[in-house]
Amino acid sequence: MSETTPKIRIRGLYKSFGNKLVLDGVDLDVMPGTSMVVIGGSGSGKSVLLKCVLGLLEPDDGLIEIDGVNLARLPRQEREEMRARIGMLFQNGALFDSLSVWENVAFGLLARRKLPRAEARARANSFLEQVGLAASVGDLSPAELSGGMQKRVALARAIAAHPDIMFFDEPTTGLDPIMGAVIDGLIVDCVKSLGSTAVAITHDMASARRIGDQAAMLHHGRIIWHGPASHLMDSGNPEVDQFTHGRREGPIQMELRR
Repeated sequence: MSETTPKIRIRGLYKSFGNKLVLDGVDLDVMPGTSMVVIGGSGSGKSVLLKCVLGLLEPDDGLIEIDGVNLARLPRQEREEMRARIGMLFQNGALFDSLSVWENVAFGLLARRKLPRAEARARANSFLEQVGLAASVGDLSPAELSGGMQKRVALARAIAAHPDIMFFDEPTTGLDPIMGAVIDGLIVDCVKSLGSTAVAITHDMASARRIGDQAAMLHHGRIIWHGPASHLMDSGNPEVDQFTHGRREGPIQMELRR
């Protein structure tokens, strides 16, 4: 793989549900070692885009490459191994209620790598420490944790397999502004320490600017703008500017009135 080869390359990605066209020819490149944030309104297809890359949904058409390799052309086992290199932080944490916190963090190590429980527990303690939680938290159940603590545990689980790609689905949803900033800081630190490539989808513009190096906006199933995350608030694109500033009037609302 050359230095100019995108870590993730998406071309002409289409996905429909019945008569509803959600992804309408998405093109997107994410370069190695960078953090990309994808913004867009509710129902714009952000989560569907991530699920297509993860293999949770099958695209109707289009190309998805990781490190220059077309996932669709790989044998199933190799495709699953490629996707196993991706860590995922789900919007609601998606922790297993029936498992303790440490078992949640070490779930992949226990299920896929078949590590002895003692070794898996020691590693889980280390990952909990990386997200600012004491090892004693590992004995608790997810239901005993606050929302912010659950997000930290979910982040610890996402980094446990040392992924070289990380996905974050609305990482600050449900958190107060201070805890949101804490989680964003932990995400940036973890991504940098792993040397990973990251993709986050979010409605939170403060979060987008804290996490992202690059940003893209998804609107009507297409990427309509791409640029530095630092330019999100002054992109010069009418749709992006309306969205990022939360303006009631603008081209997006006029389209909704049809």
